[in-house]
This record gives sequence, C-alpha cells and structure tokens, in this order.
Amino acid sequence: MPQERPRYQERPSRLPGAVVWTWDAPEGPPPAPRSVLPDGCMDLIWTGGRIVVAGPDTHAFQVEPQNRASCAAIRLAPGTAPVLLGVPASLLRDHRADLADLWLSPAVRRLTERIEKDPDPAGALERFALDRIADTGPPDPQTVAVAEGLRRGRSVAATAAEAGLGARQLHRRSLAAFGYGPKTLARILRLQRALELIRTGLPYAEAACAAGCTDQAHLAREMRDLAGTTLGAYFAAAGGAGYANSETPQPSGSSTTA
Repeated sequence: MPQERPRYQERPSRLPGAVVWTWDAPEGPPPAPRSVLPDGCMDLIWTGGRIVVAGPDTHAFQVEPQNRASCAAIRLAPGTAPVLLGVPASLLRDHRADLADLWLSPAVRRLTERIEKDPDPAGALERFALDRIADTGPPDPQTVAVAEGLRRGRSVAATAAEAGLGARQLHRRSLAAFGYGPKTLARILRLQRALELIRTGLPYAEAACAAGCTDQAHLAREMRDLAGTTLGAYFAAAGGAGYANSETPQPSGSSTTA
C-alpha cells in the first residue's frame, strides 16, 4: 500500500535562516481551530491565488478552519522580511496582509503570474526571495547579531553591547527589523527554546531553567502571556508533540493566512 504523502513538508532554504514549507489542506470536514505561537519570524505565503505576508506576532494568533487552504510559503528569519519587502516589521505586527496592499499592483501582478505558472510555488517564492535579497542586500549585520544573541539566550544589555548599539538605537532598529522591542523578541525566543527542549523529553522545570527562565512558574506565566494557554493544554492539543508556530498542523512552525 503506498505511503500517504505528509500534508506538511518543509526544507531549509538556500536563503540563510529561512525555511520553505508547504501544506495540503485535508479533504472532508475542516480541522479544529489552532493557535499560532509567536516565533519572531515572518512568512510569505501563496494561498488561494494570492500572496499573504504574515507579520510578527506578540501573542497567539488564532487560525479558523475555513481559512486553512493549501499553502506554499517561505518562513523568513527575524529581520529578513523588512529588507526583502521594504516595509518595517512594526507596520505588520500582529497582522496578516495581502502583498497587494503593500506593493504597487504591477509588481504584485508579475510575481503572482510567476508563481501561478510554476509547478513548484514554494520554490518560486524562494527564488523570488533570493532575487530580492540579491538586489537589496542582506539584513544589517548588527540586526543579525542582535537576533542571534537573543536566540542564544544572551541578555538584552549584553546583546546591545556586543552589537555596538545603545539602548535607543537597539530599540529603534528592533522595531523596524523585528516588529517589536528587543525585550519582547527575547521573551518570544526564550519561550520557543523552552518548547523545543520540552519536545526532546526534558521535564518542564528543567526546560524552563535551561531556556533562561527563573523557574517553571516563570515559564508558565510566559506561556499564558504569549500563547494564551498552559503548557499542558498546548501539548495535549498537539497530541503530545507540540508545535512551534502552527497555523498548519506540523511539528516545526509556520504562519498561514488570517
């Protein structure tokens, strides 16, 4: 009996830090609503014949079943999408927008036609992103350093010092690159580190400390504030495996349409 193709698939992109992913909507009744957890990333998503930009979230984003159409997308590392799109991330914070609302119609039409004709829409989005970055240049090295420092659990003050930025400079650049200040990004990335550790089988308390929380209670508060749920409920809804940022049911994370 042939093996059923997984509904969700992903692969590392040729664009540094990015992930290319696809999701095939299931037949029959729509799945239950699912919450998307913030992860600091932004996505470009091809779905329903349009290109949607999923902005950076500061809290869980609820995806309703009727909006779970098949998708092809590229998930961009923190700080990459604003350079690629020419739009500050803060403009898209907690928001999903059609690319047609951000760019002039001729450019969107050309890209839409390009993707429609391609048998691999996700690959077409990836090639578009690579072409755009080749034209615009990569994200600012200081921005990359900030994201990497916070991802590794460095404090905001230490990260700013390592990047050679003052507090006001760091906050201003963070708003443009990530959509929110460095403290918010640090909290989001810390929660994601904890969830990844729990998925490996580490107990909640140990994962909390390893991720940089003071204790399990601290992690529980962050989960309620950023995800709107508890650790137990989150992993129970995910069948015990959890999802990093799942508007589509997969183990690693993505952001689909609103």
